[in-house]
Amino acid sequence: MDHLQKLEAHSVYILREAYREFKSLSMLWSIGKDSTVLLWLTRKAFFGHVPFPLIHIDTAYKVPEMITYRNELCLKYHINLIVGQNTEALANNETFLGGLDRLACCKRLKTEALVNTLSGAWERQRLDFETGALVPDKSREVFTGVIAGVRADEEGSRSKERVFSARDEKSEWDTASQPPELWNQYKTEFAPGTHVRIHPLLDWTELNIWEYIEREKIPVIPLYFNHGDGRRYRSLGCWPCTKPVESDARTVSEIIDELKSGKFRNIAERSGREQDKEGGGTLEALRKDGYM
Repeated sequence: MDHLQKLEAHSVYILREAYREFKSLSMLWSIGKDSTVLLWLTRKAFFGHVPFPLIHIDTAYKVPEMITYRNELCLKYHINLIVGQNTEALANNETFLGGLDRLACCKRLKTEALVNTLSGAWERQRLDFETGALVPDKSREVFTGVIAGVRADEEGSRSKERVFSARDEKSEWDTASQPPELWNQYKTEFAPGTHVRIHPLLDWTELNIWEYIEREKIPVIPLYFNHGDGRRYRSLGCWPCTKPVESDARTVSEIIDELKSGKFRNIAERSGREQDKEGGGTLEALRKDGYM
């Protein structure tokens, strides 16, 4: 097997182990390239089926094309989509545009929304296959195992993750108490009340992701490509806090060539995400509280 095939096989193995070990399992879907590759791998692992819900945390500030893409793909593959949102914060304008700093906004619209969506504490919505609209989700299921498209090379705090990364009952993350993972031997048994994040893409790189997208012909949002203005998005988030990078890449193969050329060697993948720039170590602090 070549390197991509080995990465694929390892990720499929992790997905199947997670499904075997965790009864209340879900997968986070940000609609970006990493979580879309993860969705593709899931369908491969389970023969075209996604046997657990996808969870999307909607901040109400996503680029509109992302929401359109989300709904179209879920309807096409008949995927059980659950959408969580901090409706109280949005109603009270407790956002960056309402005066909060970016990190406080992330905590309200992402961290709190995610933790309370996973715990069933807040009302959720789901995508109705007949109408294509979001309707109230009457389920109060608590998800104790959550699959996420985290990559170790993307950002510093992510490199401290494990493939099976334990949180406490409040989804809080203690980086010093993570179990060792040697020779693909993973700890999958945890004390009652433990919340576990599962990371099948931890060993992938940005280049691996795009090479796999090209090989598998995975459809991704056009925002990742230059459409004539010399810019494209390298990482996607909320529109008030996400900026494109200078790039002439109009296709997946051109993005791969760009990455191989070293153009971004000294430029972080999330350099366009403004919340990452507000203070040292603050993104890790958010992640310790339950951030994605």
